[in-house]
Amino acid sequence: MPTFYRLLGFLRPYKRGLIISWALASGAMIMTVLVPLLMGHAVETINMGASKHSAAARAHDRHTLELLAGGLLAVTLLRWGLMYARRMIAGRVSLGLEYDLRHLLYGHLQRLELGFFDHQQTGQLMSRATVDLAAVRFFLGYGLVFIMQSALTIVLAGIAMLAINPKLGLISLAPVPFVVVIAERYGKRARPAIQEVQQRIGELTADVEENISGVRVVKAFAREPRQLERFRNSVSRVFDQSMVATRLEATFNPIIGFLPQLGLAAVLLVGGNDVVHSNLTLGQFTSFYFYLNMLIAPMRSLGVTLGLAQRATASGARIFQLLDREPRLTEPPNAPTLPAGNGHVQLRGVTLRYEGSPEFGSPEPQADRARAVLRDIDLDVPAGRTIALVGATGSGKTSLVSLIPRLYDPSAGQVLLDGADVRRVSVSSLRSAIAVVSDDPFLFSATVAENIAYARPEAPLPEIEAAARAAQAYEFIERLPEGFQTRVGERGQTLSGGQRQRLAIARALLANPRVLILDDATSSVDSTTERSIKLALAEAMEGRTTLVIAHRLSTIALADEIVVLDRGEIVAQGDHHELLEVSELYREIVEKGLPEHVFMTRETREREVSGI
Repeated sequence: MPTFYRLLGFLRPYKRGLIISWALASGAMIMTVLVPLLMGHAVETINMGASKHSAAARAHDRHTLELLAGGLLAVTLLRWGLMYARRMIAGRVSLGLEYDLRHLLYGHLQRLELGFFDHQQTGQLMSRATVDLAAVRFFLGYGLVFIMQSALTIVLAGIAMLAINPKLGLISLAPVPFVVVIAERYGKRARPAIQEVQQRIGELTADVEENISGVRVVKAFAREPRQLERFRNSVSRVFDQSMVATRLEATFNPIIGFLPQLGLAAVLLVGGNDVVHSNLTLGQFTSFYFYLNMLIAPMRSLGVTLGLAQRATASGARIFQLLDREPRLTEPPNAPTLPAGNGHVQLRGVTLRYEGSPEFGSPEPQADRARAVLRDIDLDVPAGRTIALVGATGSGKTSLVSLIPRLYDPSAGQVLLDGADVRRVSVSSLRSAIAVVSDDPFLFSATVAENIAYARPEAPLPEIEAAARAAQAYEFIERLPEGFQTRVGERGQTLSGGQRQRLAIARALLANPRVLILDDATSSVDSTTERSIKLALAEAMEGRTTLVIAHRLSTIALADEIVVLDRGEIVAQGDHHELLEVSELYREIVEKGLPEHVFMTRETREREVSGI
């Protein structure tokens, strides 16, 4: 129930629309209740008129029937108008709720730190933002009004029946308490079953998203049968759990629908006997019969309505699991902007532990299970210097550079940029001063120009073109069907890996950052293109602090200083010649881990930068 009450809180901004919708629904129900009353009077008039023989009496009865028919038509038209207005207002409330929920959910996802997404399935998040949200929206927008409408119908029909004949009214309403009890039991048993269905639908969505995203790998290894089998298993899990929920519905709904029929049978027996013995007129019995049928319909649909309520509650619980996950990377209230500077980077006694963030519903991991990926890092990078980070895979290079734009926070120590602790300044001002180019660049499904100008959407086309030239991307862009206005496919899949990386470098250069981070940014380009990009980067790095994660000697040659990491610690620091003399690990990396032929073909500018 707490989840249900929280869901009702989303209706506060739409209180006025909801009240109007309920008022219109009430008016429509009052019109509906008048129909059996008019029908009963019509039957009574016909029955009485059949026994009259004078022309005047028959003319009077005909006039009465005409008035009743006109009243019935007016009531029906008014009911139609009220229902139309109610549906329009309810639709507006429902769509407004959907807009608010989507905005709230997406905004919350944007505030969560990167570490949260490292451990969550994209498909599960998508399921919460689509399937679960739609279930909540439909119930709050339509289901609640339908419940109120059904309850009002039962009350008004019950009052009318009691007014016509108290004995028959009590007989008709006798099944209602039993229906309420059975409906409550159904709700308690259905809620966990439906919540598990929603969870498995989320797992299915995650499998589909993963399969589509990795379709190139699937086809490259001809693993379509395996993926299809995985998909069948996910679908089977959804089917099996849906059958559990369906079995509950099949058990309880017929009972809920059957109980009112007992009241109908009793009314036909007792009421028919009263008509035969003149204790009840035929018109009254007709009205009573119509009222009873009016009462049966909402009671019969109670199971469906409860199903909507349980599905909305289960979906709401999944949405609240996400909304209740507080961001762990926050900035102080009224945080100042990053002070002016040239990009002086300092790391003081930095230790970083990745504390696993389990799937929703799992217990939080114990602190002793967190693994340290960086230990007691002290590093000073003066403004304008270029530092190359080298080390074996998993030595902590990417983790180290991720601390500077505050993608993660250190478990201990400080990260300073131009003298300011990155945790004390606004995140937006910090990240606008830093540009990152990763080894697997992400491009949006937009034009080439829009991807390059992502950090500066207002940048004019000449600046975009200049950044593309600096990144050695201008020539291939001009060869595209529509040049800079060519739309790239999802994640840039219509481009080669080298083309994507050059666009990512152009995007970083256009941002004009104080600090440039290159995470193996030339790993997907050929040697000739790499040399061109290196020369362009050498110019772009001039006077700008740059941290380069390098796996090629030609990349290391661009650095003023080299930092060697091993198992999360800095084990050596210096230039190429110094490290060859003092660091056995660096010698091993040079001899075994770096393509010597690339180093031997570097240009004169690279020789000068490297000092080798």
